[in-house]
Amino acid sequence: MKSKVQKIKENSRNNFDKQAISYDSASYGEHARSLYDYVIQMTKQCWHESVLDVGCGTGKILYEIWKENDVSVSGIDISEEMVKMAIGRLGESADIRRGDSEHLPWHDNTFDVVLCTDSFHHYPRPEIVLAEMKRVLSDGGKIIIADLWFPAPVRQIANVIMPFTSSGDVCMYSEASLKKLLNKCGLQCVKWNKIDNNSFAALVSL
Repeated sequence: MKSKVQKIKENSRNNFDKQAISYDSASYGEHARSLYDYVIQMTKQCWHESVLDVGCGTGKILYEIWKENDVSVSGIDISEEMVKMAIGRLGESADIRRGDSEHLPWHDNTFDVVLCTDSFHHYPRPEIVLAEMKRVLSDGGKIIIADLWFPAPVRQIANVIMPFTSSGDVCMYSEASLKKLLNKCGLQCVKWNKIDNNSFAALVSL
């Protein structure tokens, strides 16, 4: 019998496999697309020669960063179809791998910036993911998390419902709950910004 964690990951993988071909234009990718420019601008404000995108999807953010700065870019996604789209977009310009965010297949201290855009709410064990992000982050590096956000009580109601759906969604975070989680993992939220009525972005350091 599959565990709860396995089922959540399988739901995420199946959903994104189905969505990959049209994610960059369809309504179900709209929220993620609304975050791209903001995340790219945040990345520009951080010194970097290497960037990892955890939950890289179709590779759109990595492509824009690479195109403008010609830096080393890498990405990982649980969805095989998303990875195919990202490789099709970036080719040999990036190191794109299919895998689990709980097991990042890169060495310690590899990346100056680690991105996670519209993906963090899918992680059933976020502490493990953050530990992996921290492990691969270089000294002085930054993590950028941009994701769903709703005010209470909408967020609280959604967090009760989400585990019972087949979407692969797990949890939306308030500013306070995210900062508490980061602190628990030995990370510090340097800046938390509300982007709009349903999005936030956090700049995180060691």
